[in-house]
Order: sequence, then C-alpha cells, then structure tokens
Amino acid sequence: MNDTVVLKKYANRRLYDTEKSVYVTLEQVAEMVKEGRQIQVLDAKTNEDVTAFVLTQIILEQAKSRDLLLPVPVLHLIIRYGDNVLGEFFDRYLQAILQNYMAQKKAFDRHFQQWAGMGSEFTEMARRAAEGFGPFSPFFDGGTAGSEEEDKGKS
Repeated sequence: MNDTVVLKKYANRRLYDTEKSVYVTLEQVAEMVKEGRQIQVLDAKTNEDVTAFVLTQIILEQAKSRDLLLPVPVLHLIIRYGDNVLGEFFDRYLQAILQNYMAQKKAFDRHFQQWAGMGSEFTEMARRAAEGFGPFSPFFDGGTAGSEEEDKGKS
C-alpha cells in the first residue's frame, strides 16, 4: 500500500479517494492523516494541487468545534504581518518545532515508563535484601517480626 492517498476535489466540495474508489468526508481524511498516511488533493477539473487548502480546512473545522485555534493576539499578528512573517515561520520553524516536540514527548513517555518499572523492581529487590539481614530484619520491616517473637517469649 502506498503511503500517499490521492484525492480528487470536485466543484461540489466532495472528495474522492482514488485508492478505494469512494467519496470521503473531511473527518475521514483527518483519520487517514492521523494513521500516518500522506494526503495529496488534486482539483478534479484543473489538476491543481489543493492539498494545503483541504488540510487547513480540516484544522479550521476541528478548531471550530473547540472554539479556539490560535490565541487571539497571534491571529492579530498573522493578519497584520501577513504572508511575509507567516510563510517564513512555517517554512523554517514550525515543522521542526512540532517534530522536536513529538520526539521529546515520546522520549519522556519512554523514560517515565522505565522509571515506573524500576520503582516496582526496586521495591521487590529491597524486600528480598531485607530478608537476608537475619536478626536485624525487625529494623527493616517496621518491627513487626520481632514483636511477635517477644510476645511468644513472654507468655
């Protein structure tokens, strides 16, 4: 299976998946992207690449349901400085920032899982080590073992 799904966009705003020969919704296209597929959208009449437009439309639809895409001051800056600043920022920085963020998040999650696993292993190792202290075990298990023996001796 090819990683790129080619969609045809028709004048009636419908999207046609050429791989599966079915019409798809924006939500289905979003799911394809979330699954790691690359999307290419071509205008059915002109064959012009309109991928960026469709992907932006998906982002805006998702933002509308959450009532926020970007903070209002950032939106003002984008409108004020237009294509110059925005284009340069997206071309140079945003993709790298998001990729680095995702890599750091995965690394953090992996290290946290290892740390959590070591904690449970350490508890078991400490319990086994305390068993080897013989007569000093009461000092390591809260003193419960020694008090039982003392109770037996007093009776």
